[in-house]
Amino acid sequence: MMNLKKQTKEYDLKNDVIFTTFFSRKGNEEFLIDFLSALLEIEITDIEIREEVNLEKLAQLEKGGRLDLQARLNTGIIVNIEMQIENQHNIEERSLTYGAKTLSRHTKRGMDYSNIEQIIMINILNYEALKVEDYISETVTVLKKHRDYEVIRGMKWYFIELPKFRRAHPNMNEKINQWLAFIDNDDRGLVQMAEKKNKTLEKARVEMNYLTGDAEVRRLAELREKWERDYIDARLNGKKEGLTEGMRRGLEDGLKQGLEEGMKRGLEDGLKQGLEEGMKQGLEDGLKQGLEEGMKQGLEDGLKQGESKRNVEIAKEMLKKEFEVSIISQITKLTEKEIEDLKKK
Repeated sequence: MMNLKKQTKEYDLKNDVIFTTFFSRKGNEEFLIDFLSALLEIEITDIEIREEVNLEKLAQLEKGGRLDLQARLNTGIIVNIEMQIENQHNIEERSLTYGAKTLSRHTKRGMDYSNIEQIIMINILNYEALKVEDYISETVTVLKKHRDYEVIRGMKWYFIELPKFRRAHPNMNEKINQWLAFIDNDDRGLVQMAEKKNKTLEKARVEMNYLTGDAEVRRLAELREKWERDYIDARLNGKKEGLTEGMRRGLEDGLKQGLEEGMKRGLEDGLKQGLEEGMKQGLEDGLKQGLEEGMKQGLEDGLKQGESKRNVEIAKEMLKKEFEVSIISQITKLTEKEIEDLKKK
């Protein structure tokens, strides 16, 4: 008999609501210390979470606000961590902007520059962003002609790309890889291996089970996922509608421009060829047919655009071919008096 019992979705740290709540909750400092010590390869004895992300704040941000985690290490370093699930194609610009804001927030007026704290921005991405094979990328600022000389040490960025981690066959004896397996939660074998090797992760699993069982946290995590899906759908639909509208407008503009250009060139070529091959035949056949079939409007529109000299020349040629003054006036838009004056010249 088919089991109709609804399965409960398992959430992990790739959901930024779960990620931020897990690491910012009081009592969970040891998890963040263990993770950052492994990533930054420094000894961290104490950490201060700048602001515990409570459920009320998460509820305010559930519809797409930026969820990040900020902490101060005992060394004075300010660390900002963000989990980003979907590629919005702006991670480099986004990181630069947030890094500058973080630095500005911690720089007081009149502060000695030597006392400015180092800022470390950590981006954990559930997509590939950088065109390198490394799944952990650390930035440094060096001189162009002296790449071994590091300058501007006050800020650096880390980019952790989880899809690359999955392909890398990582060394699970390294603590950072244990944490990435736990955060990613994609390969159950790697996760179990990580938890066996790292006692802190065993405790973290207990906290995760408790956290993801909390009804309010799950509700916010579900809302966050829904917002991500809606955002992607809206962006894709917007691109599709924009492409359709762009093609429509492009076709309309192209046809209009092509028609105008074609009429202009057709008029120029037709008149030139008519003059060269025999104005009488060209004007009698072409202009007469144009008057009958609609060329009158086209010629009027074309000849209006500053071609007064050519009108006079056409009128002279038509006079030579003994066209009636009224016909010449209709074609050239010259008055009959102006045409009579041309006869006298």
